[in-house]
Amino acid sequence: MAIQFESINYRYPDSPNGVFDVDLTVGDGEFLAVIGPSGSGKTTLLKLLSGFARPVSGRVVVDGQDITGLPPEGRQLGVVFQSYGLFPHMSALENVAYPLKIRGLNKAARHEQATQALDRVGLAQWAGSMPLSMSGGQQQRVALARALVFSPKALLLDEPLSALDAALRIEMREEILRVQRAAQIATLHITHDQEEALSIADRIAIMRAGRVVQLGTPRELYDRPATRWVASFIGQANLWDGRVSDDRRSVVTPVGALACDTDGFAAGTAVTAMVRPEAVLPGYKADAPNVFAGSVSSDRFLGSARRVDLAIGAGLVRIDTHSRDPFSKITIPPESVRLLPSEPSGSV
Repeated sequence: MAIQFESINYRYPDSPNGVFDVDLTVGDGEFLAVIGPSGSGKTTLLKLLSGFARPVSGRVVVDGQDITGLPPEGRQLGVVFQSYGLFPHMSALENVAYPLKIRGLNKAARHEQATQALDRVGLAQWAGSMPLSMSGGQQQRVALARALVFSPKALLLDEPLSALDAALRIEMREEILRVQRAAQIATLHITHDQEEALSIADRIAIMRAGRVVQLGTPRELYDRPATRWVASFIGQANLWDGRVSDDRRSVVTPVGALACDTDGFAAGTAVTAMVRPEAVLPGYKADAPNVFAGSVSSDRFLGSARRVDLAIGAGLVRIDTHSRDPFSKITIPPESVRLLPSEPSGSV
């Protein structure tokens, strides 16, 4: 594995915050995103990897080498910061060439390699431009080229797209992924943007209170969250407290009895039923299971989609649909219902 966190523990002085018992690996060429709420420890993890913080216990290993005790400049890691960190008095080419200069390469070699790096991010024609004359997206590409120009052992991305507008973020995340795939470099991406992580990461680590609470592919985390908290954190979700029926063919919820797979849960067990809003189908077919009728409490137009909240029984069902037709009945396919262990009130 290119990056390994082995039993890492770190606590900030005079604070309960930090990271605890973190075991995490990033494979060669893998793109791993780390997400979580503010204070969850994701930025701390990046600091421990980059050398700006040192763990109380555990090891940080990169490319088979224990780098726990090395200073930041000795770790051979490429870092792209949220603020870009470009030198305003240097041209794009000079910024990209700077890591090569401090490594002792001669001017001709620096110029050649920096030019190639700018070309890889589509900015060869901007080599002589100063950062302040460039757009945010262009500055981000310069920062990415600078991080990769010296062939680092791994790439660290510290919320690199948060300063960009929505349309440019989408464009730049595709560009980052293209460059990362071409370089085949292990990448740790810290972000607060769930959509960003889901769209480009090979795997995602979700952190909460300094611990990794679930690790998996984007599809695994979205379709099969391990807990109610993860389900509520990733995307939108209908979450209903319920109890497995005596015949174990359904779960009784505030919106009614939902036919579903109850495998792994005994009759009478308290559970949380999760259904993603896009899995709920407007309308119904005769004899279909899980057909419910209700009244619309909210109907919001979102452009390409529509979000409807339907009051049913003692509960509420959220539906994301492309249909623009009115409806008061819905169908919840049994296979779209996932049961999660019950959690104490207020844990979400």
